[in-house]
Amino acid sequence: MRTRLRSRLSWIVAATAVWTTTVPQAASAEWKADWERLRSRPYPKWFTDAKLGIFIHWGVYSVPAYTSKEGYGEWFLRGLQLNSSRQVEFQKRVFGESFTYRDYAPLFKAELFDPNEWADIFKGSGARYVVLVSKHHDGYCLWPSRYAPGWNSVDIGPRRDIVGELTRAVRATGLKMGLYYSLTEWNNPLHRWYTDPHDQIGKYVEQHMYPQWKELVGTYRPSLIFSDGEWFNKADDFRAAELISWYYNLVGDEAIVNDRWGHGSNIGFRTPEYSAGLQDSDRPWAEVRGLGRSFALNRNEKLSAYMTPDDLIEFFIKAVAFGGGIIINVGPRADGQIPLLQQERLLQLGQWLQVNGEAIYGSTTWKKRSEQKDVTLERIDPTIDFAWKRNTPGKPIAEDHFTAVWTGYFMPKHSEAYRFEAEADDGMRLWIDDNLVLDRWEKAAATSEGNTNAETSETKLSGVVQMQAGEKVPIRVEYFEKTHGAAIRLFYSSNSQAREVIPTSQLFASKDLAKGNGLNAVYRSKAHHICYTQNNGAVYAMVFDWPGKTLELPIVLPSTQARVSLVGQPGHLGCQRQSDKTIIDLSDIYPGDLPCRYAWAFRIEGLD
Repeated sequence: MRTRLRSRLSWIVAATAVWTTTVPQAASAEWKADWERLRSRPYPKWFTDAKLGIFIHWGVYSVPAYTSKEGYGEWFLRGLQLNSSRQVEFQKRVFGESFTYRDYAPLFKAELFDPNEWADIFKGSGARYVVLVSKHHDGYCLWPSRYAPGWNSVDIGPRRDIVGELTRAVRATGLKMGLYYSLTEWNNPLHRWYTDPHDQIGKYVEQHMYPQWKELVGTYRPSLIFSDGEWFNKADDFRAAELISWYYNLVGDEAIVNDRWGHGSNIGFRTPEYSAGLQDSDRPWAEVRGLGRSFALNRNEKLSAYMTPDDLIEFFIKAVAFGGGIIINVGPRADGQIPLLQQERLLQLGQWLQVNGEAIYGSTTWKKRSEQKDVTLERIDPTIDFAWKRNTPGKPIAEDHFTAVWTGYFMPKHSEAYRFEAEADDGMRLWIDDNLVLDRWEKAAATSEGNTNAETSETKLSGVVQMQAGEKVPIRVEYFEKTHGAAIRLFYSSNSQAREVIPTSQLFASKDLAKGNGLNAVYRSKAHHICYTQNNGAVYAMVFDWPGKTLELPIVLPSTQARVSLVGQPGHLGCQRQSDKTIIDLSDIYPGDLPCRYAWAFRIEGLD
């Protein structure tokens, strides 16, 4: 009892200190719970200028830090609730037969957590704000919430007010502090999200979510709120307009909210997740994703799942060129250390921004956003069993707006009728021996641009073909992906064959092969290779691959007074103006002279 009392007293002192560390000031205008009025509120300039934020997913789920190679580590509890063999068997094997999810909390010790070190890393990345997950869908709080006794970071686990400590450290570096808060919880007795009827959430909102949200925001006064877990309900179910107006009045003009408040809200900066970004938006937006496939740490990820430095920088540039930004995520270990590879990626991004920040911070879109080129990826896929969600099938293919064609031969084991089935998001067609068997070649219904786990838009198809055992017949599968979730699976079954994804053993890239090896795959998409921004009277052309001796831009310089220079290098470059393009002379720039290693920005002055 004394230990808990000391923890509570320490929290009160710490929370008071948060208020005195560059706390946002209240606004002069009074905001009421009126959607139309709230939507008319201007977005703060600090956010539209910032372009780069850091997300942090860290909690009890960071102890197992495990899921499928493409899954979200922070959804570990949901896997247990669904009795998923992956999570259940892992937990039994590693932690014991009688172990439960709540037993992870004492192991979440955060013994290496240094908020000042984190803040310095984030500052060094070039980020202008930080968003900490204060509570995810498991309900565990990183502050001493009186609405989560025994299930918060002061009562159990680190015995520290993580939100308070990090808020002070981040603000001390001059960065803005934001907080993520899940509106819903999987295991709250008042309402178990995904389990209880969605329209019976009222008691949970009134007795738990609403007062807890006010406790969090009233104590730490974040400059940004990122809500989540809203997709089954209306915004009014969460009393969202009341909460947002209260927040605006409390924090003031610099306050901003995101777009995940429930159906009918239509407010806040937009947050596409693991996508290729937005082409056009009437509101500010920030692409949200991890450096790998997961937000929270997933120890089961492959190294290839992580963005390379050029992947990250190009991804960031594309978002800014199209009027947005990114909130890039780190997933610390349970002990509080940010994995070194993640630290390195942030440092590399920061080094690039030290050189090229003038093309990014405070920039706006230009009349041209980018130049694109056709790209292709060819390989042999052992099966057609993919759940990319919003990931790319592989470099250089984009996350969205790509196609795939698989060709080769299928060999049945039995002489009988086979049923072919497919699950696909968005469209697919299947030919067997030049006969169209499955056909769904129209765009699926639009889905939420938020959390990928909210999407269930896969189309299921089936068709029957009579076949002869051992006879290899041509097979062709076509697929297209527009936006959001990407997935395709091809199944077969017969009287003698249980339903399963068609295995490698029955697929042949060439007819003369004795052993199945899969199908020939050809992926195609567009790829951005030059992106544009404008800032302070100049246009910036950011080139993803160093062009060599010359750079050809499809831009016409209006006069000889227009000047081109390489950001980070002194002097101006020679230009040859033609009727429909400009050729920039780079012959005097050698590799050792380049100001950075990834993506190069050319400053163009004198354009309209």
